[in-house]
Amino acid sequence: MNIVQSIAIVVPWLLWLAYWIATAQAVKTTARKEARSARTWQSLPLIVGGALVILPDPARASLLPDLTHLGALQFGGFAVVAAGLLFSVWARVHLGTNWSVSVTLKDGHELIRSGPYALVRHPIYTGCLIALVGSAMIGGTWRGALGVVLIFASLAFKVRVEESWLTGYFGDAYARYRREVAALIPGIY
Repeated sequence: MNIVQSIAIVVPWLLWLAYWIATAQAVKTTARKEARSARTWQSLPLIVGGALVILPDPARASLLPDLTHLGALQFGGFAVVAAGLLFSVWARVHLGTNWSVSVTLKDGHELIRSGPYALVRHPIYTGCLIALVGSAMIGGTWRGALGVVLIFASLAFKVRVEESWLTGYFGDAYARYRREVAALIPGIY
């Protein structure tokens, strides 16, 4: 993977991140938040996985722009990145003031089951995973696939923590939601 592929991956993610940062303050007051140490341990596989997906090969030649590495797979991957990030933004907008970056319960937390939340219980994660698959396609390396697996494992762990909290907070309503809607991948998980 060369620097052009890395840039093609990083630019849409930076735009997505800018939106996330710009909207981060427009949320409800936090009632309960996971411990900082838990967030740190969840972040490590995200960082390592992200590096595997994004960073160019360590060879000096990879730092020189080379457009010959851009083909149908890379352009298709870019479309997948855009689709995944847009899906996660749709979910973020739909979740509204209940959103947070870490496992959190808000004052007056609401159970959202409409829009993307009718398709999967954690559509922000689903959208990000779709975008990561597209990023790995752009890079076209085995380590990109490994990065996606690491990040999926981290998010699957985070889903388990969130599910526990949400089941405790919403009780039977969330248990029913869990039976009716997949966590991340419709029909699979």
